[in-house]
Amino acid sequence: MNDIVNTAKQFIVNPKLEWEVAKENTNTAQQHVMTYVLPLALISAVAIFIGVGLIGYRVLGYRVQSVSGGLMQAIVSIVSILVGVYLSGFVIHKLAPTFNTTVSLDKAVKLVGFSYTAILLAGILNIFPPLAVFTFLGGLYSLYILYLGFKPMTNVSEDKSMSYFLVSLLVIVGVYFVIGLILAAFVGMLGFSVFAGSSY
Repeated sequence: MNDIVNTAKQFIVNPKLEWEVAKENTNTAQQHVMTYVLPLALISAVAIFIGVGLIGYRVLGYRVQSVSGGLMQAIVSIVSILVGVYLSGFVIHKLAPTFNTTVSLDKAVKLVGFSYTAILLAGILNIFPPLAVFTFLGGLYSLYILYLGFKPMTNVSEDKSMSYFLVSLLVIVGVYFVIGLILAAFVGMLGFSVFAGSSY
């Protein structure tokens, strides 16, 4: 646990230096997802469950609060993060030859997973739903972390660095969006709702 805390802290306060450390990380893609991404993803998931399932909030005069809805949203959050990190890394790994470089699957997944650090930590804001909108600030900082780590982790040439970065960014956003839609549709089919239906 101390390793996770220290790594996450360094990616927030000194990401450029921490990427040099990350380059030497020997974990496999699966190990990285399970030992680093998952624990941080649980922060958002637990916060969502508490925020939606226990605390609730109001929208257009209706109180939104449901334990089952909070639980399902928490599950959707975890699954979308874990699958999103792995799939995004896989696509970045496969795209590497297009940009005249070679990136192992392990490194590509770690590039995405470590970049998620800020937004996953910002997920704590979901504990009070009205503040959840500010998680986008964590997303912006995660984008900065990704940018700083892109060249060290991919060894892409200077002239192809920006194009590879932009394509990879689109991949990450696209994969996360599509997974979110699929999971949301699945949850909708199960009939879960977050609306308690009271208006006060």
